Amino acid sequence: MKKSWNTVLSAVAAVALLTGCAAQEGGGKAGNQASGSSVAAPKEVTLKVFISQPRQKEQFDKFVADFTAKEKAEKNINVKVQMEMPPIDQAPQILKTRLAANDVPDVFSLHAINDLPTYYKAGYVEDLSKQPFAGKILDSVKPAVTIDNKVLAVPLETLNWGYLYNKKIFADLGLKPPTTVTEMKSVIETLKNNKITPFELAYKEAGAPQLFLPLTVGALVNTENKDFVDRMNSDKGSFSEIKNQLFGNFDLVNANGTDRALEVSAAEGAAAFAQGKAAMWVNGPWYADTLLKSNTDLQIGIAPLPINDNPNATMINMSVSTSLAVATGSKNKEVAYDFVNFVLDDKETNELFKSLKYNPNAKNHTFESLPWINEALTYVKAGKAYKDPYMPPAVKDEVGKLLQAYYSKSISQDDVISGLDKAWKNSNKINK
Repeated sequence: MKKSWNTVLSAVAAVALLTGCAAQEGGGKAGNQASGSSVAAPKEVTLKVFISQPRQKEQFDKFVADFTAKEKAEKNINVKVQMEMPPIDQAPQILKTRLAANDVPDVFSLHAINDLPTYYKAGYVEDLSKQPFAGKILDSVKPAVTIDNKVLAVPLETLNWGYLYNKKIFADLGLKPPTTVTEMKSVIETLKNNKITPFELAYKEAGAPQLFLPLTVGALVNTENKDFVDRMNSDKGSFSEIKNQLFGNFDLVNANGTDRALEVSAAEGAAAFAQGKAAMWVNGPWYADTLLKSNTDLQIGIAPLPINDNPNATMINMSVSTSLAVATGSKNKEVAYDFVNFVLDDKETNELFKSLKYNPNAKNHTFESLPWINEALTYVKAGKAYKDPYMPPAVKDEVGKLLQAYYSKSISQDDVISGLDKAWKNSNKINK
């Protein structure tokens, strides 16, 4: 019995000891809370981000992961990023529909030259002038994302483009990028004589044939038809003025291109071009990452597309395209500001832009430009370049569809001209 009673006393003592320890721990926690040293529960935020670059999903997924880690570490915010990445040719209409329905992404991409003025006038974009990234943008780039002295977006893509060419094919045949249409015809004949298709055609999406418009207008308004855009904005001009250059070029490329263009997507066109199925492609360096994934040995060249026999009109198009804005209707503006600032974060921005194969566009970009970027810059430095001409987004949307229909021979050149004139006049009415 004595042994049994001792066992009970030992058990009671053990329970008391454990209870005392627990009380001490509880008191310690209470003390910590009282002293304010406890870790608060993280704030939960869902950030909606709309970026029309699905082909670069891998790079943006890493960017988002790095951003959310920084927000948690530095601000104790758990950010769940809902990333929406529609195809680039569908993105403008999707975004307009979302904004009209008040289903607003916190951060969204837009084309700085084509779209930013319209979205600013409609009151959809925040003034970001006081954000840290604004002071980092290169002086040569900042005007493209600035209206009324307000920085409205962080630039991602700055582009110097005309058409892509396979440098190895050109070198093997002793060819140089032509400076006139006559020279281009000679290059085409040399390629064909050597059983090489001159041009890759990929018109399944309207965005590809649309590219012929800014190349044609940009060259002409900087040489022979300088007031074209101004007169179109005043309902005093017509695309019939540039009909010969627009269709002369489009027809020349199509007559010497790959088959079934309307069945070939841009991604498929990139893969074919990367494998040497054609020597040239009227497209831009925004496909560099896709091209090199298909063929790491591809030697990409960039040159200005001749539009006539005036070599002075053969110039590189300089543009600031994909840029990120913060929506005025965002309910998470502070985190949205952090997101756009992270694009030019001093520790992260070089790796981001290198992975995207974009041009340097900020003062803290120290990475070396890629060879094709440097090639395009030789034209810029020589004064053979122009700023991407502003045209109403509705006109650019319309021209792609019209040229698809023209390529399929379902409409005439005059139908295309009248359609473009109508689209511009309608835009003038809306924006008066």
